[in-house]
Amino acid sequence: MIIAIGSDLCNIERIQQSLERWGEKFENRVFTATEIAKGNSRPFTKAGTLAKRFAAKEAFSKAVGTGFRAGVFMKDIGVVNAKSGAPTLALSGGAARRLAAITPAGHEAVVHLTLTDDHPWAQAFVIIEARKL
Repeated sequence: MIIAIGSDLCNIERIQQSLERWGEKFENRVFTATEIAKGNSRPFTKAGTLAKRFAAKEAFSKAVGTGFRAGVFMKDIGVVNAKSGAPTLALSGGAARRLAAITPAGHEAVVHLTLTDDHPWAQAFVIIEARKL
């Protein structure tokens, strides 16, 4: 059963401006080491790569109903790729605790993530499914 849905639209140019103004300070405050490495591996599309990940963090925070409050921080939400290459989320800290709190007893949470971009926009959708154990 679906227990939560979240979406976000992020302006790639805004992320580019933040990278130019704040550089590593911005990256280290918002993104995980894995996300930063992914962005650095794509020098011509770094801002778009990070913008999609920024949108994913926002979409997840909306899905769990907290935004970036109640102990949920951006760095607690990391975009990683499954063996298939599909994007998914690696959660820690407050994000993992919040997901556990909204997952019904006797179920496990499965996070589905899709990312897309078409300059100047990056978009993410998160669907959280509860599967019976």
